[in-house]
Amino acid sequence: MTRIIAGAAGSLTLGVPGAGTRPTSERVRESLFGALDAADAMTDAAVLDLYAGSGALGLEAVSRGAASADLVERAPKAAQVADRNAKAVARSVPGARLTVHRAAVDAFLQHGATTWDLVFIDPPYDLSDAELGGTLALLLPRLTDDALVILERSSRSPHPMLPAGMVVERSKSYGDTTLWWLGRE
Repeated sequence: MTRIIAGAAGSLTLGVPGAGTRPTSERVRESLFGALDAADAMTDAAVLDLYAGSGALGLEAVSRGAASADLVERAPKAAQVADRNAKAVARSVPGARLTVHRAAVDAFLQHGATTWDLVFIDPPYDLSDAELGGTLALLLPRLTDDALVILERSSRSPHPMLPAGMVVERSKSYGDTTLWWLGRE
């Protein structure tokens, strides 16, 4: 079971797509959001959730005070689940702007001019390092000056290939999962 942990939509149960997605464990989400709360990284933030799956990361941020979340998911069934979850969270968080985009991540990042303060990237573990590096390069100009990017990868994955202008601020492993905190240089 996946649920919103805290905030205005706390305890709301979220739908989870079937095969093809790997939801972030509740233990990892609790630790991550505790650190984001301590850093006051969500208040009125514009959030982007790439490879959103159920949308749990972006929706948790909105439940805890983010102003908006764009959830990007290519798989049709997963995008439908994310849309249902976004509608449920919207009922608990009046005024939040929640948009689900059924699109490939790189195609989404190549269009528009929106910028984000907080970005979650939880790609499939089989996404190559080169592909991930390309996605980060497309994302970089769409970040606000003080933006924070949280990248989730397998603990067996190498250090992410970062574009010029992006740095690792810290990383933390949770069993098979490592969270990389990235920012602008």
